[in-house]
Amino acid sequence: MILVIDVGNTNMTLGVYHGEELRATFRMMTETPRTSDEFGITLLSLLGTKDITPKMIEGSIIGSVVPDVMHSLIRGIERYLGITPIVVGPGVKTGINLVTENPRNVGADLIVDAVAAYEKYGGPVMVLDFGTATTYSLISEKGDFFACAIAPGIRISFEALWSKAAKLPEVEIRKPKSILATETVSNMQAGLVYGQIGQTEYIVRKMKEESGLEDIMVVATGGLGRLIADETDAIDVYDSFLTLEGLRIIYDKNTRNGK
Repeated sequence: MILVIDVGNTNMTLGVYHGEELRATFRMMTETPRTSDEFGITLLSLLGTKDITPKMIEGSIIGSVVPDVMHSLIRGIERYLGITPIVVGPGVKTGINLVTENPRNVGADLIVDAVAAYEKYGGPVMVLDFGTATTYSLISEKGDFFACAIAPGIRISFEALWSKAAKLPEVEIRKPKSILATETVSNMQAGLVYGQIGQTEYIVRKMKEESGLEDIMVVATGGLGRLIADETDAIDVYDSFLTLEGLRIIYDKNTRNGK
């Protein structure tokens, strides 16, 4: 079994794979400060809920966009699971060619999503990840990662609205019954959710137009991705575990016998 960890700005998503089968998933808050011991004990506790012991974990891989947590997280894995994780970054085999202006600035999350989408759906493919930020990545038929647009995520937009406007309340992130909203809560939900849908449709259309890749698979992932994917024909597939799958694939590419 291998442990894969996606460290996002808001949450960490963890998965345990046996071969290509995803056996278990867990989530932790990234923003909570933890020592290496706290990480290690938390990991043991989470794995224990699925009857997974440290001896069953043969390897691990981490994709992270939050450098500050990495030292403690890696040390916790080494100390409590007895393995040194692979960290997605320069020198790690991915099968994706980064042909952007500055490849070293491409986030690990974008690379991992691109790997999974290209391996599962072929190219050309566009990957939309609805996380803390909403990202739109383009991968060519040959596996070249050549363009990306990054926008504020839905949650960030909601938080900005209620934190900066004194009379607006904190509301649940969901689509209201109608865009013709008639009271404050649904007013906010309508503007933000339908606004995100409109942004998605426009950016997807514009990226297709400027790249010349009209016949392209559009794959969405991320915690709030289904909310948008269910409301627009611009997205072909919603894949909730795309990032974890990408980490597994990269792990296999960098070990002789990834299992």
